Amino acid sequence: MNVPVRYSHFSRLPDSTKNEILESLNKENQKLVQILAFCFMPNHVHFLIKEIREKGISTFMRKFQNSYAKYFNTKTERSGSVFQSMFKAVRILTDEQLLHVARYIHLNPITSFILKNVEELANYPWSSYPIYIGKQSANIISTEGILSFFPTKEKFIKFTEDQVDYQRKLDRIKHLLLE
Repeated sequence: MNVPVRYSHFSRLPDSTKNEILESLNKENQKLVQILAFCFMPNHVHFLIKEIREKGISTFMRKFQNSYAKYFNTKTERSGSVFQSMFKAVRILTDEQLLHVARYIHLNPITSFILKNVEELANYPWSSYPIYIGKQSANIISTEGILSFFPTKEKFIKFTEDQVDYQRKLDRIKHLLLE
């Protein structure tokens, strides 16, 4: 997919022109990955993604990192790299692992004490959690796969939110693990 205009120019366009460009990009529909969950943190980002095309994950991450660096550098009038290192990837092997990773990603703002309590999580705009619980909508996130493991949305919420204290405890000792 070739983006027809640089962000610095795109940001100055009228909203109607921006929408036309975004719609034309969506029509190309050359998706590399399916985004299942995400969470943006002050110093890192988590994605739970499923590869759709060969080398989709590495291509997606390269484009994400490059695009975000261009955006951030333009917005803050700086230059240079934004990310410290290459992304880390872990292959999900089981449905159980998939559900636990999604929960880990969604609870990350609480685990890191960016949010004080679980009630704030529903309104954290830098996560897919508000999309999962129906507080926001976004067509870039595919919630069906994970939600299909739960008979109701309330069961998903309980599954996620009941582990806050446990995940905080794990976070306190993770520095003791060897990699």
